[in-house]
Amino acid sequence: MKAVKSKPKPHSLLHRMWRHRILYLMILPPIITVFIFHYIPIYGVQIAFKDYSTRLGIWGSKWVGLKHFRTFITHPFFPRIMWNTFWLNVVSLIFWPSSIIFAILLNEMRSLKLKKTCQMLTYAPYFVSTVVVCSMCRIFLNRDGLFDMISQALGAEYSNLLGSVKAFPWINAIVDLWRGLGWGTIIYLSALAGVSAELVEAAKIDGATKLQVIWHVNLPHLKPTIITLFILRMGSMLSTGFEQIFLLQTPLNLDASTVISTYVYETGLINQQYSYSSAIGLFNNIVNIILILAANTISKKVSETSLW
Repeated sequence: MKAVKSKPKPHSLLHRMWRHRILYLMILPPIITVFIFHYIPIYGVQIAFKDYSTRLGIWGSKWVGLKHFRTFITHPFFPRIMWNTFWLNVVSLIFWPSSIIFAILLNEMRSLKLKKTCQMLTYAPYFVSTVVVCSMCRIFLNRDGLFDMISQALGAEYSNLLGSVKAFPWINAIVDLWRGLGWGTIIYLSALAGVSAELVEAAKIDGATKLQVIWHVNLPHLKPTIITLFILRMGSMLSTGFEQIFLLQTPLNLDASTVISTYVYETGLINQQYSYSSAIGLFNNIVNIILILAANTISKKVSETSLW
């Protein structure tokens, strides 16, 4: 008797994978890309626990344990670096609801032409190079720049805002807002597109004003999206855009613009302290993971909405 090969059961995992094999083939390239560029490099994280030497390599370098982590935590500039990183994110977080408000305003526009024009004008800065955006910002804020001309017209004296420690976090947040306002509305507009037209009409028939429809219909529909994006945002509270901060940095605003990412660049690439900079980056990632876990747990208990 010949052995008969057993076929996968109709509802088995292998059967479903074979049935949807085209979809699995479509997601295979991004999975491979993520694995190569995001998982394989994890192997090199161990240099944070070693005195890495390019001559000896990763395996040959001496193991020092938590030495570099202790060095960073006990560094005299540690409190300032952590505070600057945290404060820049808090200031940017203040402007975070702007995307929600702007998405609601676009959704309420009845003129399709005006809506498309506003979307195009607000999306455009996101696709402009960070170098160009920061260069424009410097030109605007320099002496004889746009801001100085407006100040002179109002009878005020020139103020070097880019060199001001107090003004730098707000300048960075405004540049972030200018670049990301339109792009940040895409997800919220997509969520608003799913609002039931019958529900809106029922609210209007009951006498609800436009503001009441927004408050009692649109915002509750946006709530899961807002909470999800907020949790993800909390996971990057100690991660700041290196390029923008580095390009806006001047010798006068170093007390406010020295953050973890710029400090890692200085120690890792300029001073070639690879193990020390890797330890700082790993420390930053661990804190971000703790923050996102805490935000997810609190959100799950308070609003019953969470990432997992």
